[in-house]
Amino acid sequence: MAKEYATGNGAANAAALEPVEALAQRLGLHFSDWLLLSRALTHRSYLNEHPEALEDNERLEFLGDAVLDFVVGAWLYNRYPEMPEGDLTRMRSALVHTEQLAEFAAQLNIGPALRLGHGEVQAGGRERPALLCDAFEALIGALYLDGGIPAVDRFIGPILERTADDLLINRGIEDPKSMLQEWSQAQGWGAPQYVTNSASGPDHLKTFEVSVYIRGELKGSGSGPSKQAAAKAAARAALQALGIRA
Repeated sequence: MAKEYATGNGAANAAALEPVEALAQRLGLHFSDWLLLSRALTHRSYLNEHPEALEDNERLEFLGDAVLDFVVGAWLYNRYPEMPEGDLTRMRSALVHTEQLAEFAAQLNIGPALRLGHGEVQAGGRERPALLCDAFEALIGALYLDGGIPAVDRFIGPILERTADDLLINRGIEDPKSMLQEWSQAQGWGAPQYVTNSASGPDHLKTFEVSVYIRGELKGSGSGPSKQAAAKAAARAALQALGIRA
């Protein structure tokens, strides 16, 4: 079993921290190297306060991102044998973007197991979409290193099964920015213009606010953990305001 690092941030913080073994049991995960799972759940803010924790989850996040692209692509290829390449690409994009991966992490209630610095805990880091997305990708990376592609498939398959059909039914594979641009150009008004209004928070946990304009008129605003995510949220808000399904 993995060594559990003490939080050192008081009883309240310690009480909120779910042991990695408890998380694994709850999610039905099996690890030969439990330190991989501990590392996947360790944010760099925790590392700054706890020198006994040797590595944060950023390298596993990098690996998990690449593994997810492959595994989700392969799953879609087999799940929808008649789907054309363009729709497969859009489906994969919808399933692996930041907001969706954060939603997966939230559904699995990964937040209570995250090893965060005291400041991150106080700032609500266990619920931050960007941080949850990173942890989910790191978990995938840890699963891959410990059990290879089969371990990732066993974990991600049921999650994708619950989500993919819903995306199709509700047109979740449509990119709201593309939809808004197509609509605007069909009116003869040219491409929408996106303006970043603000960026707040520390470098690794920024929140961006973006507005979208058509012919100089504000049509929608949105926020997100990246400029791209915020722009999509703004486009989605514009489509809803215009009465166009998104």
